[in-house]
Amino acid sequence: MSQSIHDFHDDPRNAAIRIWINGALKPRAEAVVSVFDSGFVLGDGVWEGLRVVGGHPVFLEAHLDRLYEGAKAIAIDIGLDRAALTRAIDDTLAANAMRDGVHLRLMVTRGVKRTPYQDPRVTVGPATIVIIPEFKTAKPETLAAGLALFTVHVRRGAPDVQDPKLNSHSKLNCITACIQATAAGADEALMLDPHGFVATCNSTHFFIVRRGEVWTSSGDYCLAGITRANVLQVCREAGIVAREKNFSLTEVYGADEAFVTGTYAGVAAVRSVDGRVFGDGRPGPMVARLQGLYRGLVERDVAARGAGR
Repeated sequence: MSQSIHDFHDDPRNAAIRIWINGALKPRAEAVVSVFDSGFVLGDGVWEGLRVVGGHPVFLEAHLDRLYEGAKAIAIDIGLDRAALTRAIDDTLAANAMRDGVHLRLMVTRGVKRTPYQDPRVTVGPATIVIIPEFKTAKPETLAAGLALFTVHVRRGAPDVQDPKLNSHSKLNCITACIQATAAGADEALMLDPHGFVATCNSTHFFIVRRGEVWTSSGDYCLAGITRANVLQVCREAGIVAREKNFSLTEVYGADEAFVTGTYAGVAAVRSVDGRVFGDGRPGPMVARLQGLYRGLVERDVAARGAGR
């Protein structure tokens, strides 16, 4: 049975979480926004997912960089500076006594509209900011087994259509890709760019390993992934050749290993693409090495945050 890398085992503690909405901490059952909110009406907003380790949101500065850049690009005034938003995150974690095994979703929409219409000028209030923290980690059994990917017909679009660099609430192309992959019995969709080269997955970034080298897409048609960038960093630090380049499905099918990256699960092995199995179908040596290097980078980030307090 197919399952997403974002699947998790339910944690009963999540029933009692308190969610930050525009400065107020609300019980889960009371955490609601207006039906006139831009995010609900139009998917008009930006968001970030953060992993919390040792009480610290990991790689927070990079996530805030992406959030504020995206908001500026689509003319949303978040209404809080970085320091105030960081305090809101810290207050939310403290209110829920959360330190480890936590995934946090930070969402910003344009705000409430006086009528359900796309024009930003009919927005009548400030931005809506929501912080949802949950006790949630990737299923160990999924990480151990690796993912099966399926190449879908849905392409990653050009930036003059809807720029894939924007981490927007409007994810319908990725949802459509996910539906097709699920119907094919796969765990995640592999998406091509407009030229037919491999771009990314519907919710993660895609890498292959060929003859000791790590390859990922050029990055022209995918989100500026923070875990993606961190994996490229640890490759450089460890002397592993890592290339951002165009490559085809033919090169994917002939790869030695493959994996995906994302904030939620970190580095996760891919066991097959379109029925082509890599090696013996189990996570390979490069994936295991990169998982260790990435964990080390997370530990360094957490240690630096602890030392700064």
